[in-house]
Amino acid sequence: MEHTRLEKQVQFILEVDRLKEIFRQTVCTQSRRAENDAEHSWHICLAVIVLAEHANSPGMDVLRVLKMLLIHDLVEIDAGDTFAYDSAGMAGQHDREAKAADRIFGLLPVDQAGEFRALWDEFEEKKSLESCFANAIDRFQPVLLNTSTEGFAWQRHKVTADRVIARNSHIAKGSAALWEEALKRINEAVRDHHLAPAPASPGP
Repeated sequence: MEHTRLEKQVQFILEVDRLKEIFRQTVCTQSRRAENDAEHSWHICLAVIVLAEHANSPGMDVLRVLKMLLIHDLVEIDAGDTFAYDSAGMAGQHDREAKAADRIFGLLPVDQAGEFRALWDEFEEKKSLESCFANAIDRFQPVLLNTSTEGFAWQRHKVTADRVIARNSHIAKGSAALWEEALKRINEAVRDHHLAPAPASPGP
């Protein structure tokens, strides 16, 4: 029985190696190549360890945050990466990813499958202290990469400042300090012409 359990766990570990092949729209700061999902997961987990002191709720469970962030993008092995500003793609994103969660986490032994799915659902719901900070870090990192690469992905997709602010304002729910930093960087990107300003409102 124990051998069967180990076989399932090894199968899962091999399956999620595919995350290294899922590429995102954000790019690495030096080479300007697209980062992959595994790199993103590593980067945001390291960011949690470094930036946890800036969470709105200092009593949160940091290990739980790390677990969420290590698994939250595994669903993109099946569902693909949905660009944050692709309105059409985001319409069915949750359903695609929930189906992927069933398959991928289902490779694990039942107890671990249940734990991973519960963590993924918690991240998606954005209600607990840990999920709010996890989501804050998940959104803060792309802002850092974009503002450090002259708005590379923002410019490629003609994203405007109002959309960036609307997409990322949820950072404040997990960390007011990180949202203040993100907003400062977004405003600087507009000033430096790395991010297009919000379109002018139509006249009367």
